[in-house]
Amino acid sequence: MALALKSLAGRDRPWRCVPRVVWWLGLVSFSLQLAFHGLSPRPVARMDHLPQAPGHGVLALFSLGDPVALNKLVMLWLQAFDYQSGVSVAFKDLDPWRLRQWLQALLDLDPRSQYPLMAASRFYADIDREDSQRILSDFVFEAFHRDPNRRWRWLGHVAIIAKHRLHDLPLALRYARAIRLEGATDASIPAWAKQMELAILEDMGELEQARLFIGGLLASQQVGSPQEVHFLNERLEQLEAREKGTKN
Repeated sequence: MALALKSLAGRDRPWRCVPRVVWWLGLVSFSLQLAFHGLSPRPVARMDHLPQAPGHGVLALFSLGDPVALNKLVMLWLQAFDYQSGVSVAFKDLDPWRLRQWLQALLDLDPRSQYPLMAASRFYADIDREDSQRILSDFVFEAFHRDPNRRWRWLGHVAIIAKHRLHDLPLALRYARAIRLEGATDASIPAWAKQMELAILEDMGELEQARLFIGGLLASQQVGSPQEVHFLNERLEQLEAREKGTKN
């Protein structure tokens, strides 16, 4: 606008020589522009709902023979879904059933991938919403059965969630027991994972079952190191002393 007024005023003419009507027109135009921006509604970001997951055949078709790459790309999209077009969507607002469908579809696309299970147990199952925690923990539990030696750690994490977040000790016991019974064939599974069941039984007050659990573990010769044997024998003595104390 200043350039236009300068052009109308001439290169060597002062500003006061500019016709008054030009000043008025410029002032009115500037005022209308301010009013337009002030009265026009602000753009509102709309939260899109998580779409339904496609079938395995559709994902396999789009993978173009490289399911690993597509698995990673879709996982990145899924984890970025909480931020869309300027609106932040809390993970707790996502439909847990739709989320489970997507994670299952990705796991079917690349069964060796650990990322869908890690996301389910570490990101989504840990949100402050009980139905989501249960739905996604159950997804991890079902997936564990199909490859227990490689997926036990994710089941161990949701067992901790069931115990400390859901305060559902029977559910935590179910998960921990599955790790011991179905994942025991892999020697790389650490002792703490196989012995989670013991801590949960003690928390439930099931001292006799905890004592029987230790006895069975020692008798089965699943305990490898002398340190573990010593630790379990000490726990067994402690449990027997607690049982005697409760009876007295």
